[in-house]
Amino acid sequence: MLSADERERPTQAQRRERTEAALLHAAAELVVERGVRALTLAAVGTRAGYSRGIVSHHYGSKQALVDALARASQTGFVPGVVHPAGLQRLVFLIEGYVAALPGADTLSRSFLLLWAEAATSHELAEVFRERDEAFRAELRADVVGGIDAGDIRTDVDPVVTAVAIVGQLRGVGLQLLLAEDTLDPTVLAPEMAEQWRRALRVDARS
Repeated sequence: MLSADERERPTQAQRRERTEAALLHAAAELVVERGVRALTLAAVGTRAGYSRGIVSHHYGSKQALVDALARASQTGFVPGVVHPAGLQRLVFLIEGYVAALPGADTLSRSFLLLWAEAATSHELAEVFRERDEAFRAELRADVVGGIDAGDIRTDVDPVVTAVAIVGQLRGVGLQLLLAEDTLDPTVLAPEMAEQWRRALRVDARS
């Protein structure tokens, strides 16, 4: 039978998970505070209280670290998205995304800053092309689901709509990071969601 200490001792998988979470948080802090150029394996290790060797062991390269940071920062950004694919889910996602921006954690803020820099950085471009395509695919599925359910007009193009929504959300996110004191997300979020609802719904042209 295991002793109380042995039962409470974290497993190897749990230790690895905690270490990776600490490293990603440290990486996100560096990006938010000093930009992607400050994101080195050595700097991340120092910030997290680990050696560079630990960071290299978990990620191997800066590129792999950035990839993991991009994936982690987008996971669960809008909580509570449980609606089936369709118009309701789409507007819920839009409103939730904007509403969450002022209180966005360090991981989410780092994603927006890295995304902006990806336009001129080869090492970031591929990672963020992949993440944006995953986001667009999710939105396209919502448009198709809404058309199938009879809630979204049949002449709405899922591809164009997804591109437009991602562009708007990312742009608003960056604006809020730069001007939190002058833009009110509690006004922006429901208004943007309602604009898309009116633009897409079946009776939009009636």
